[in-house]
Amino acid sequence: MASARVADDFQDMLPTMADKLGGEGLIKELCNGFKLLMDKEKEVITFESLKKHSALLGLQDLSDDELMSMLREGDVNGDGVLDEMEFCVLMFRLSPELMQESEVWLEEALQQELGNAFFDKK
Repeated sequence: MASARVADDFQDMLPTMADKLGGEGLIKELCNGFKLLMDKEKEVITFESLKKHSALLGLQDLSDDELMSMLREGDVNGDGVLDEMEFCVLMFRLSPELMQESEVWLEEALQQELGNAFFDKK
């Protein structure tokens, strides 16, 4: 299955990137990855754009069925393509370790936001 194979490829890479770039930097890099893979006219990742640009992510060996499976897995709204948010969520889902780290980032962001809100009221 494509998602298992892709997960193996990204499982080690994304947490390392997160450690080096921090949460905000990683999101920026994922957005850059989305832009590399997207159909420039439609501004989404289509099957055709994913197939055309898959080598950029080292996924050139994936079959059409595996690429289509990856698209289906990430396509939350059922429109047959991946928008930027769906792509980023899929990349996080493919990396269980990163998912755990993202919970920590979320907690830190919430604490910072709550702290700022508290101090803004004073």
